[in-house]
Amino acid sequence: MSTDDSPLTAQDIEFLKRPLHGFLTMAGGPVPPQPRPVWFEVTDEGKVQLFTAPDSLKVRYLRRDPRASLVVAAPVGERERWVSVAGHATVEPEGAHELSVRLAARYWESDEDPARADDLAEILATDQVRLVIHPETVKRVTF
Repeated sequence: MSTDDSPLTAQDIEFLKRPLHGFLTMAGGPVPPQPRPVWFEVTDEGKVQLFTAPDSLKVRYLRRDPRASLVVAAPVGERERWVSVAGHATVEPEGAHELSVRLAARYWESDEDPARADDLAEILATDQVRLVIHPETVKRVTF
């Protein structure tokens, strides 16, 4: 087992670019925190972004306390590995719909399913914002 807490590495970014679910926790939420599975995207600069409705609990919690973390683990059947990114998060009004299109393609792997097309159309028909986590602490474990 190897643990490390240096900034995101190229290997971390490669791992985080896979269609894995992340578990998002905000500091301003209930005690104890209530992690939620989310779609996410890591940028080449090492920031983590996701989309949500502007009136969601995520946004309300971040407005009270901007600290957030995302934990991503390798799926069953692979060697054990996880990466945790923690830092302050910002709510960005631009780019959420474009992000949702990219993430739908990444996670659903097929744009030919009519039900998925309807799901994406529903997302695009509503207001969305981007949440961006600016990493301050990165922890990882690999076996």
